[in-house]
Amino acid sequence: DTLSQRANRPGVCMDLNFNQEELAFREQVREFIATHLPADIRERMRCGDDSHIRDDIENWQKILHAQGWGAPAWPVEFGGTGWSKTQQFIFENECALGDAPAQLAFGVKMVAPVLMRFGSPEQQQYFLPRILAAEDWWCQGYSEPGSGSDLASLKMKAERDGDEYVLNGQKVWNTLGQFADWIFCLVRTDSSGKPQKGISFLLIDMKTPGITVRPTRLLDGTHEVNEIWFDNVRVPVSNRVGEENQGWTYAKFLLGHERTNIAGIGASWRELRRLKHDAAAATRDGRPLLQDPIFGTRIAQVEIELTALEITNMRVIFAEAANHAPGPEASLLKIRGTEIMQRISELQVELLGAQALAYESGSEEAARATAAYLNLRKLSIFGGSNEIQRNIIAQMILGL
Repeated sequence: DTLSQRANRPGVCMDLNFNQEELAFREQVREFIATHLPADIRERMRCGDDSHIRDDIENWQKILHAQGWGAPAWPVEFGGTGWSKTQQFIFENECALGDAPAQLAFGVKMVAPVLMRFGSPEQQQYFLPRILAAEDWWCQGYSEPGSGSDLASLKMKAERDGDEYVLNGQKVWNTLGQFADWIFCLVRTDSSGKPQKGISFLLIDMKTPGITVRPTRLLDGTHEVNEIWFDNVRVPVSNRVGEENQGWTYAKFLLGHERTNIAGIGASWRELRRLKHDAAAATRDGRPLLQDPIFGTRIAQVEIELTALEITNMRVIFAEAANHAPGPEASLLKIRGTEIMQRISELQVELLGAQALAYESGSEEAARATAAYLNLRKLSIFGGSNEIQRNIIAQMILGL
């Protein structure tokens, strides 16, 4: 039996042990990463150096694509691997543990599933191969000033003019849009009814006249997010995904995938491993900090919570395997995953003590850990704030 079959067997406790085929697959992935991930990329990822982030992500995607692994979760008919959900889970974890760059989620994991489910044949034939081959860099245009957690209140207008839409408005918290070739946007095509009913989903070439990208500096000093302004930007109607005014349906489908991805199980295991190693090397009162009753207990607690999250993540992805799109359970993963990542980063900074205060001029480890701590504060609100996710859980799971 596969892990997925064992997990879904009624009346039987979940068996989390991989079978021999799954263990062999894990070794295959580990060996591939060890032999094919360029050493310079691995080192930059290990140190948290994003100075070559576009090149590193694109080069790794091309390496994976050449191996036939460019889209682990895609159906074979669109160029995917045909892997089981367990194999996909193993691959994601091993890439994170091996210090490989994360695949660009906006293309591979977000807009691509929407195109496969709702896009036209022409859109699928053009965009999906280019995403696989790292020929297009995608970004997301959802949030606006005043329309983040309450995304249905977005105001950016798209007015029909013959075979084109004319766009005017602003998007904020746009991640890595400074590199983007394309952006998928939610736009307001009708203001007469319920807010959710007047939204459309557009694919927009970032080279279109009238688009301006302005950087937003984060707490750690990096340029990761942007404001994007649209001033009479003309977009062909053929670039609309699905039906006009039905974009909210597609957006909810996409957000389920985004929130599942934000759980970041593999990345959390990697950082927990680093934390335990550093705590074993650091000393307090003449003994390793890992053996300190209070600090050691806090590490153990976060490890228990991460293990529980991993089990929950398995249940969600196995439900997807039964042709169910990620539902409100994805909100559980988003909340717990982001909280655990933040807690691990807090422990890493606490371990550094006063060194963390001078991270820009201190050690490499202090720079990495403190920058990560500052950057990860965003996780509580990104992908839908944790408060909103709790509301979703209360309404859709608990029935409150």
